[in-house]
Amino acid sequence: MFVHASIRTSNMDKAIDFYSRFFGLKLLSRREIKQNNAEIAFLQDPAGEGCKLELTFYRNQTKFAQSAYEERLFDHLGFIVKDMGKTLKAMRRENVMITDEPFKLGDSLIAFVEDPDGTLLELIEKK
Repeated sequence: MFVHASIRTSNMDKAIDFYSRFFGLKLLSRREIKQNNAEIAFLQDPAGEGCKLELTFYRNQTKFAQSAYEERLFDHLGFIVKDMGKTLKAMRRENVMITDEPFKLGDSLIAFVEDPDGTLLELIEKK
């Protein structure tokens, strides 16, 4: 059973705020991991459905940059949104990077954005 995906963040508070506000995720736990000088936080949708998102902040990490789009090994995380237009409007107000404007794919509307650290996120509105 797949239980969670972990992505690195350069700013734990900013990342928690981003995923909570735009995707409605709830902070489940946050703690220090002394063995590797890190902090982790787990978030999940309020109903407790779907996988958990683990945010990881390594205190000793000095370089924090995503590879160029074509060179990335990790592709994206996908999130269901109720209203694509409303979600993107709110993201634009906060200068969230929108990499792909909405397009139809089957019975869904799809768009791609980046989180504050450049992690690619797929937004999916089911029709």
